[in-house]
Amino acid sequence: MKIVLQIKLLPDEPQRAALKDTMRVFNEACNFIAEVAFQEQCASKFVLQKLVYDEVRKQFGLSAQLTIRAIAKVVEAYKRDKSKQCFFKPTGAVVYDQRILSFKGLEAASILTLEGRLTIAMQMGDYQCLQFGRGHGQADLVLVDGVFYLLVVIETPTAPPIDPKGFIGVDLGIVQIASDSDGESFSGDTVENTRRRYHTLRKDLQSCGSRSARRHLQRIRRKESRFRRNQNHVISKKLVEKAKGTERGIALENLRHIRKRTTVRKSDRAKHSGWSFFQLQSFIEYKAKLNGVQVQHVDPRNTSRQCAACGHTEKANRKTQSRFQCVSCGHIANADQNAAINIAARATVN
Repeated sequence: MKIVLQIKLLPDEPQRAALKDTMRVFNEACNFIAEVAFQEQCASKFVLQKLVYDEVRKQFGLSAQLTIRAIAKVVEAYKRDKSKQCFFKPTGAVVYDQRILSFKGLEAASILTLEGRLTIAMQMGDYQCLQFGRGHGQADLVLVDGVFYLLVVIETPTAPPIDPKGFIGVDLGIVQIASDSDGESFSGDTVENTRRRYHTLRKDLQSCGSRSARRHLQRIRRKESRFRRNQNHVISKKLVEKAKGTERGIALENLRHIRKRTTVRKSDRAKHSGWSFFQLQSFIEYKAKLNGVQVQHVDPRNTSRQCAACGHTEKANRKTQSRFQCVSCGHIANADQNAAINIAARATVN
């Protein structure tokens, strides 16, 4: 299974300037190549290379291999949508391979720039250090909020698939981020309190409008994003560990177009739009794959209105956000757990 390691670079000022200049020129070259590709309606890397290689080397001063990587980047983007010309931002990723990027152990990377080869210090956490040996020298150089990173693709072995004896149903929500069919819930109170705090601060900074306020807005956006990401990592890890430990699979709702299919009160719109359900599902899926845990996506219709005891389905069964009481058999349960049980029941053991 392929995963991406994000490795922070620690360039000094001259190195930082060289990286930014290389990134800018590389993407200018990509835009030139994209214009030719669109005019010629050419999605063949071999044919496009014959058309633009010499001109790119001459006009932009890129090395032979950086020119090849720019052509490959354009072809990959053009193949996704041939109806329009691709455009690359000045800070778009620079694609490196083993010929123009190498690593000096865990401490530094040797990167080709317009100023020649530069040896730039790297910073990695314990997890990156542990996994780094599986990398193959290929990486994307990216600039995120003023910080340079190398995104290294590595091949990670997966555990043998577990033949599930059943499924844990997981209901994703806003008040409770996740509730499983065993009755365990992960409260969204912490996330919501953090969202409200940042929302209030964001409004104050936006009304100020100064340069300092704009910089502060970028910082709190990054902090909130990291907080949500960490919460989703914690929840997904616990769910996968429980499934693996009990030899069960995980059943999730198919949440495609969920925001179009659900409506909320006006006061809850900010919660709804900020609900990172897709990220949480993605984390559950890739952690499950690494651990050999099967994941199934089931039809989400009426999981919150169907009685897990008798199967009666009616809108009136859902008394409140948290309380479920079947109007047919009288079954009373926590609404999220009832939905999670229904989700688990819809998954099938192969």
